[in-house]
Amino acid sequence: MTGCPALVNTSFNVRGEPIVCTPGDAYRCFLATDMDALVIEDFLLLKEEQTAMAPHQVKDYLERFALD
Repeated sequence: MTGCPALVNTSFNVRGEPIVCTPGDAYRCFLATDMDALVIEDFLLLKEEQTAMAPHQVKDYLERFALD
């Protein structure tokens, strides 16, 4: 919109999880956390438009990673 490109440089992972490496990793992390939106290339995914993970799936996903 401004004509000025932007780059966001941050790690993308749950605490204790390796940094996401694939779109599938990013999507699982997105569904299991409090993120509202995920952008992958030209795609904007809004949490409210996705099929939610079952609560036990979220719990199992998050428990796989030890907090540091």
